[in-house]
Parts: sequence; C-alpha cells; structure tokens
Amino acid sequence: MKENLQIAVVGATGVVGREVLAALYARDVPMEQVRAFGSERSKGLEVEYGEDTLEVELASPDAFKGIHLVLLATPAEASRTLAPAAQAAGAWVVDASNAFRSDGNVPLVLPGFNTEALGPGFTFKGRVVCLPGIVTSATVHLVEPLRRAFGVVRAQVTALMGASSAGVRGISELEKQTADLLSGREPEPQAFPHRVGFNLVPQVGGFMVNSPWTEEEGGWTLEAARLFAALGEVPVLAGTAVQVPTFHGHGLTVNVQLKKPGPVEQVRAALKTSPSLKVLDAPGERIYPMPMLVMADPAIHVGRVRAFPQAPEWVTLFASVDNAGRAAAQLVEAGLKLTERPS
Repeated sequence: MKENLQIAVVGATGVVGREVLAALYARDVPMEQVRAFGSERSKGLEVEYGEDTLEVELASPDAFKGIHLVLLATPAEASRTLAPAAQAAGAWVVDASNAFRSDGNVPLVLPGFNTEALGPGFTFKGRVVCLPGIVTSATVHLVEPLRRAFGVVRAQVTALMGASSAGVRGISELEKQTADLLSGREPEPQAFPHRVGFNLVPQVGGFMVNSPWTEEEGGWTLEAARLFAALGEVPVLAGTAVQVPTFHGHGLTVNVQLKKPGPVEQVRAALKTSPSLKVLDAPGERIYPMPMLVMADPAIHVGRVRAFPQAPEWVTLFASVDNAGRAAAQLVEAGLKLTERPS
C-alpha cells in the first residue's frame, strides 16, 4: 500500500461502514491514513478503529480534498451525489450501492472474479467503480467453478436475507419487533413492507416499475450478465428475495442447470477449487452452512450439494454469506487495488 494514502470511509456508522473500518484495521492501515464520514445525524460521533476511535466528519460534496480513495458504504441516493464529487476531487471511488450498477460507463467489479479489471492494464472512463450486490457476488462465486467445469445454463436463487440488509434501521426494527411480540404487542412495520419479526416477507426493497420483480431480484440478473459478459458465456441468474427474521447473514438456496451432467462428487470438487468458497457438506454429521457459522468469515460457505437422478443436469446447493463483512471486504480489496493504478 502506498505511503501517506488517505482513505475516506463514507457511511462509517452504518453496518457495512463499521465492517470496512475493521477490515482496514486488519490490513494494518494506520489510523492516520483513515477518515470516517457520515450524515449530518452522525457528524461528531466516534467509531472504533482497533483500540482507538475516529470522529465522524460530515460527508459533503466538498469534503474530499486531499483524499486518494473513497469507499462508499452509503445508500444509492447519497452515492449518486458523493461519487462524482469525490471523482472531481481526484480520488478513486468504490461504491457498494446499486447507484451505478446499470451504468455501462462505470465498471462493475467483483474481487476474486474479475479483479484484473481494477489493474493498470485495463482502461476505463472516470475514477469510479461499483460492486455487485452480495447475493449476486455470492452466487457468481458459486456458479463460476461450475461454469468452468461443466458449463452453466442458469441459476435459480432463493435468497433468505437478514435484517442487516436494511442497515442499522433494519436491525433496530427487528429488535423492537421481537421485543414487542414477546410482550404481546403487534408492532407497526417501518423499515420493511410488513412485520419481519416471526415472519417471512417475500419482498426485499421496492418493485421495479411495471414489473413483478423487485429491484433486488432484477439486480441479480443484470449484474450477473454484466460480470459474465466478458467471458463470452452468460448464465441467467434469477430468483426470489425473502426477508427473514435473522439479524445478520444471508442464506441462499441455489438450483443450477449445468450444460453437461456432473456427479455430486465432481460438483463438490469443482466448488473446492474456488478460494472464495468453503465447502461444508457432511449433512449426516449435521455439518452444513448456516448464517451463525459464517459471521466474520470472508469465505462463502456452501454445502447440501444434491443432484436429481431424473434431471441429472440440475444440482442444488445451500450457501451462507456474511453480507456486511463480505461487502466490506470487497470494498477494501477493490479500493486498495485501484490505488495501484497510475494517478
């Protein structure tokens, strides 16, 4: 890492922002090289950086003078304002929101999949890159070793998404709803379209205009197509997002249609070739992925690998991912890689 590199973490008091600070600290980035930014509401608060704390500064379009790298763990509406401002100030910018994922002028980068797109050998317009959503990134990492080994036609996903997908507000609402329900009170939903406590809601985010698909679900298809396009083979990714009453971590049921049948042993062996995956697949011993196991683990856990004798081209698996921790790790990895490019 370059000496005297100045890094801005924007959204530092949020679920992902705090994980970004932890990831930077784990990489031994000196506190003097890190600044924390947040909204007007967060200005002046203290956030942990190892055993020390950083004071949160106000994130505004004119706040990035002298900053070399801006990591945006912010809602899309904030990213749309702050990313161009940081770029104009000469910083490299990595955005974790969906603000730019459909913009062909902004590279969509998934560390560990197309990391080379961040390197000096690739040219692109501007100084902003964006990351895919966590469901997309986890599924792409699951699909890619199978695509290499067998070819993949499509992947159908059911994503069981924890309350942290809605940030601090989502976690707080689930906490309150749980307490209310255990006390015999029916809570009013605010962060979610319906009560999440002791419930499942088959809607995460808003619906696309004139579409039965939510923006979350539609994003998977678009993002996967953009990522796989460079490989000349584009498996279709689609499915259903379900809000579940857990606080952290996502669970994914993934049905994959292979181009040629692959025995379960070969599928499992292919999954083990990916450094992004950790195979936990001994169901007879009750060993399989669960959100409680994946917290603070950057790997995507995968198991319950099954095939259907009647349809041997289909395989089913279950995966878990630490959504906030994974998003933070991808932000930091992409950002530090960008700083290796010529200024």
